Parts: sequence; C-alpha cells; structure tokens
Amino acid sequence: MAIGLGLMFGFTFPENFNRPYSAVSITDFWRRWHITLSRWFRDYLYIPLGGNRRGTARTCVNMAAVFVLCGLWHGANWTFVLWGMYHGVFLILERITGIRDVPLEKYRVVRRATTLFIVILGWVLFRSEDISQAAGFLGVMFTATDLPLSYELSLALNYRNVLFMLAALTVFFMPREFSGIKILISKKDPIPLLAGALMILLLLPYCAALIVGGSTSPFIYYRF
Repeated sequence: MAIGLGLMFGFTFPENFNRPYSAVSITDFWRRWHITLSRWFRDYLYIPLGGNRRGTARTCVNMAAVFVLCGLWHGANWTFVLWGMYHGVFLILERITGIRDVPLEKYRVVRRATTLFIVILGWVLFRSEDISQAAGFLGVMFTATDLPLSYELSLALNYRNVLFMLAALTVFFMPREFSGIKILISKKDPIPLLAGALMILLLLPYCAALIVGGSTSPFIYYRF
C-alpha cells in the first residue's frame, strides 16, 4: 500500500518485504522481513556498537542487544522481548555454526521448512497477550487431540477460503526472487499492463465488496 501510494505521488519507496517465508535460514529471513527496520538497526545500533569488527564474542553480544531492542521496539511487553531474544539466539547460532554461510541453494527444501517452522513458533510469542497464553498455545499446538473442529474454524474453512488458500500455496513454488512489486513497476515488460487490468477489472471490485460486507479489523501496527 505504501509503495503504491508513493508511486501515485511520484515517489519510489524501497520494497520492505521480499518473500520472507521463502527464507532458508533465520539470517536470510531478516534480510527479507521488514527490510527498512533491519537496515535502521544495522546502521544506527549494530554498526555503532562495533558490528562484527571486534571478534566473535563481541559480535554475538551486539546481535543480542540489537534483537532485545528490536523486541522492545514492537511493544513494552515480555512477549516481545522474548520474541526478540528468540530470533537473536538463532541468528547467533547460525553465525557460530556457519549455517548462515551455507550456499542458499543447498538443502533448500529442508532449510525452508525448518526456517518456516522456527518463524511460526516465534509468532506465537509475538501475538500472545502474555507468556502464559503463549505457553498455552504452544502446548495445544504439540498435543494430539481427537476433538472436532470448532464452530468458528468450520465457518472459516468454507469453499471460498479454501480456494484462496490453495491459490496462495502456488507462491511457494515460484522462484525465491519473484516479486510482484517489481513486475508492476517495471517499464520494460508488458505484463504490468495485463496485471493492472486484471486487478482493476476483477480483484479491486471483489475486494471492495468483501470490505463493505465484512467487519472492521484494526491495523496490527496500531498496537505498537
């Protein structure tokens, strides 16, 4: 939305998310997730602290400090602090063990699945109201049950939503560097014209109808 609105006024903003769920490591994830925030912490905290120029131990301390503050940036709650520490631990482990230096295409399927699993567990901390709630969610996630689907979940799994989820799954099979934004702003490819026409004629009216007929959902970053 920010990139599109900027283009309408003649400004080109950097892409802020570059398919982060295709990451093959947590290091790769943070190169793709919230890119402008990562760059800000790198330029104004990590590098001034010494970056990676003072040995491995100091580098790990600097990384830990950055991600504790990254958690606090999202909110003054222990869940955010633990979320930042959680990612910091994995980043430090990847640096110490050398996982971050493994070629991106090596063991790609296994590494993508492992990284996605780690990230999803982290989101439980991020979205929970407190630590006890996060522990409860994690416990349920890893406990086998034969309970039937809840009424709310059965409503969510309607034909339309299942169709959308199946269509969205195709993203996992696209090249990691594929970017819809880059296609839309490209001036050398005829695809943007076709994509733009498709969105204006089909997707825009449909999405507008869903918004009008649905309930209001506050923007997640209002919390922070």
